[in-house]
Amino acid sequence: MKIATFNINNVKRRLPNLLRFLHAAKPDVVCLQELKCTDAEFPAQAFEDAGYGAVWRGQKTWNGVAILARDAEPVLIRTALPGDRDDNEARYIEAAVNGVIVTSLYLPNGNPQPGPKFDYKLDWFRRLRLHAAKFLKQDVPVVLAGDYNVAPTELDIYPTRSWDKDALIQPKSRAAFKSLVAQGWRDAIRECHPSKPMFTFWDYKRNRWPRDAGLRLDHLLLSPAVARSLRRSAARGRLGRSSSPMSPR
Repeated sequence: MKIATFNINNVKRRLPNLLRFLHAAKPDVVCLQELKCTDAEFPAQAFEDAGYGAVWRGQKTWNGVAILARDAEPVLIRTALPGDRDDNEARYIEAAVNGVIVTSLYLPNGNPQPGPKFDYKLDWFRRLRLHAAKFLKQDVPVVLAGDYNVAPTELDIYPTRSWDKDALIQPKSRAAFKSLVAQGWRDAIRECHPSKPMFTFWDYKRNRWPRDAGLRLDHLLLSPAVARSLRRSAARGRLGRSSSPMSPR
């Protein structure tokens, strides 16, 4: 099974890019973030025509998440992260695809920090850890895929001091990600490339794309049941905002 995560940053505007990716790479599962469309505007027919079933939760202007499955219909499990009934942001969706539970999550950016947005980011991480722990207790095959908005280590950002005050690399952000992984999840990229800089996001300013000045913000965390069958993983963000595929057997 080949799984990719892709922050599409407006699914309607970048639909041709995504369809080209589906045709060329033929991923079995694609987790999308930042749809920037309502439920009714989601281009489900275009994906169906391309051979992909879909589940999604849209949101006007911002956020929105979806899961696509090739030659299959994802079985929707939930459309929100548990733990806060007042949280109405469309940042989490969970479905079963061919016996594997897959998430598409879009963790809050957290800027500016410190402040309420950073507090929301850390609390969202807390809720994710609580929910993720249940999967490990059940010992089921799970892939927590999505845009975590965290560059976990110095290896996951190009040499620079320009991001030092950004929420993406703050010690508390990195500690929250590390705490999640420490539950027993395996970082697919680092399992296959333990010491190689690999990026999934490039800011469009200051010539960062041409000089490969990127960050690794998009991750696939694997439960032990999935990690045992991991064959390869690679960051290939140049298809768009980000796309990080992994292939378990």
